[in-house]
Amino acid sequence: MTQLRIRVLAGVFAVAGVLSWAGARLWDSLGTLPAVPLAAPIVLALIAAVLAATALSLRSRLRAQRERRPGAKGVDPLMAARAVVFGHASALVAALVAGMYGGTGVFLLGFLDMPARRDQAYYAGASVVAGIAVIAAAFFLERVCKLPGGPDDEGHPTARA
Repeated sequence: MTQLRIRVLAGVFAVAGVLSWAGARLWDSLGTLPAVPLAAPIVLALIAAVLAATALSLRSRLRAQRERRPGAKGVDPLMAARAVVFGHASALVAALVAGMYGGTGVFLLGFLDMPARRDQAYYAGASVVAGIAVIAAAFFLERVCKLPGGPDDEGHPTARA
């Protein structure tokens, strides 16, 4: 399985942001801009919490297994692989959604004198922060589930330059 690449996530974020900003300008000139839902940052924060909790749980179970503690519960490799896939998918979607709300938020910065649009800008900004939290939790989960001594390790003789 390939690792998450920060360049790919940043590219998705940037493209979604630019398209969203342009779309918000166009939509606002043609009518009323759709509202940024209050649930957007909440849902993204919940996904980040689930990813972080999964990573912490797996890390403690792997540490107990490595130290050969009595009664240590092992980690099923398929379950760890599913967690990493969930993290990858969540990071990609979070980059897309954060870019979308980031572009909308940048557009809304020009209208901070209107209370309704100011609230929408706050929600958009909170969505971007929560999306970054999802990406950070996905990277942490990937690092926890990484097998030691793999070909991508820096200290491994067959590591790529």
